[in-house]
Parts: sequence; C-alpha cells; structure tokens
Amino acid sequence: MRERIGAYLKALEMEGASPRTCRAYAADLRQFAAFLEGRAEGPVPPEGVDPLAVRAFVAARLKAGDARRTVARKLAAVRGLFRFCCREGTLKVNPARVVATPRGPERLPRYLTVDEAAQLLAGPPGGTVRALRDHALFEVAYSSGLRVGELTGLDLSDVDAEGGLVRVLGKGRKERVVPLGARAVAALEAYLARRAELAARGSGGTAALFLNRAGGRLTARSVARRLAVGLARAGLHGRITPHGLRHSFATHLLDAGADLRAIQEMLGHARLSTTQRYTHLHLDRLMEVYDRAHPKA
Repeated sequence: MRERIGAYLKALEMEGASPRTCRAYAADLRQFAAFLEGRAEGPVPPEGVDPLAVRAFVAARLKAGDARRTVARKLAAVRGLFRFCCREGTLKVNPARVVATPRGPERLPRYLTVDEAAQLLAGPPGGTVRALRDHALFEVAYSSGLRVGELTGLDLSDVDAEGGLVRVLGKGRKERVVPLGARAVAALEAYLARRAELAARGSGGTAALFLNRAGGRLTARSVARRLAVGLARAGLHGRITPHGLRHSFATHLLDAGADLRAIQEMLGHARLSTTQRYTHLHLDRLMEVYDRAHPKA
C-alpha cells in the first residue's frame, strides 16, 4: 500500500498538482495506510481493501472529531489513490468510488463588509518598505480575488501594471489573467519603487514579487500574520484569513451585480457550481433581512 501511495504522489506532482495538495494528500494517505494496518495488524495491499474498510476509515475520522470538509478531502485522496491503482492495472475496481462523501453545512469563511475593506486598505501606516509591501499585498488580494498560494507565487514578470493585469498560476497549474484595480496598481508601483531595499537583504536574483524582510519569497503563513497585523491596526477585530479577502472580493462583486461567469473566471473555479455557492448564500442573507424587516414577513 505504501509503495502505491508513493507512486501516486509522484504522479500527482508530474500532473501539476499544487505542493499544498500533495502535502495534504500525503498526510491523508499515510493516515489511511496506518488505519488499515492497525485493523489488520499488518500491511494491507491495495487489492485487500473493500468499500467497508473505506467507510470504516471515514467513520473513524468523523468520530475523532475531524471536520466534515477535512474528511471529504481525505476521502478524495483515497479515491484518487485507488483510481491511480485502477489506471496502473493494480486494481480492477475502485473500492472508494461507492463511499458517500460526508456533507456538512454550506458556509463560507468570514469576509469583510465593503466599509471594512475600505478601512483595511485606507493606506500604509508610515512609509517603510514593509508597510508599502503589505499595502500592495492586500490591495492585490482584494482587487483580484487571488488564493494565498497564487499571491505568494507571483513573480515580477507576472504583473502588467500598464495594462492593469496580472497573470496567475492557479490550481492544477492552470494559468489565467485577471484584472488589477487602479488602486492596486498604484500600491504596487509605490512598493516596487522600493522593493530593492528588501531584495538587497537576500542572496539576490529572486524573481518573487512579494519579498519578506530577509529578501526571500513571502510565504502563505507570513501573509496571514501580516494580514492579522493590518486588521488590528485598522481597528478591525475578528479573525479574517487571507482566504477571507478572496471571499470578500467575490461577495462584493456579486452584491454589485457582477456576472457569475465573470466571477468564476476571475476566481479560477473549474466549475460554475463552485461559484454558485455565493449566489445561494447571498440569497439566504437577503431572505434573513426580509424576514427581519418586512412587516408581513
């Protein structure tokens, strides 16, 4: 089993899966293999796994307190492993295919209101290069709705400030071009004018757009920390993640009447059904307001 897991993870890398997905799937599948070995008191080959064993793993993770979305990802990793085994000829039938995915309540991460977004992006607190970088970072994230991995993966060559565009490498290494707002372009230009101060602290030669204080590429964890600092400085108490900025972008566009297909394109969703979650939740909020405010509701 573990040998097949290693081969599957290598295949995922070759197919262009993101490093984050590969790390998550590797942990999920190691956990699955350990679960099977614990039940059988020894190694279990792929052909020795049946749907009941997969269901037992799902039930065990739910009982252990894993969130339903997390368990759904673990099941997706197991399905992918056995689909790979079928493709390679190790198995004839995928035992995870008939196992139902746990469904949880449909909800989005917290997001900022339009006024709160304006508060966060009111301007850098001072003129240090890190303040200019953070301001540009938040402006680009909110202006273009990028995933945090897409944001940190940007290189200097990906930005067309004159055209107000940025080229993004998204999930599955799919490339898309999204617009940058005028304020994001202005914030980027102010940061780029002094980016060399950060670049000089590193080994040199990095093509990354957003640099950390050591001159290297900014990480997703660093973006989350800088956002927490920015929110506190703006007087916005409450936990908003970098992904919350992406949801703020999509929600505000939808509230303003933007076309759902256009939002899908900018977010880089492969399926419109993913983007339609915003529509359903938006209508739920409208109904809540109606029920609270209408005298006949």
